[in-house]
Amino acid sequence: MVRLNVWLLKDAGTGLSKTLSEILVCPLTKQPLRVCEEPPSLISDSTGISFPIKDGIPFLVPRDGKILDSDCTKKDDDAARDSAGTKE
Repeated sequence: MVRLNVWLLKDAGTGLSKTLSEILVCPLTKQPLRVCEEPPSLISDSTGISFPIKDGIPFLVPRDGKILDSDCTKKDDDAARDSAGTKE
């Protein structure tokens, strides 16, 4: 069991594996979360809340989340679109 947990939490950037990031959902809306590399966090696009990741551990308690400015979420969306090579 411990090996499985270590395997799930192993990754260079945020400390989260792709498998774990696909499983986790927003604690408020139950919608998927988007991984943000800098600062390490999980972002709920439906609510505009960022949940921090510290030492590879996501803090998904609602009081730990930070409300993002609409400009921040727009900038992150634009950066993600640019890296994917798509434009609107």
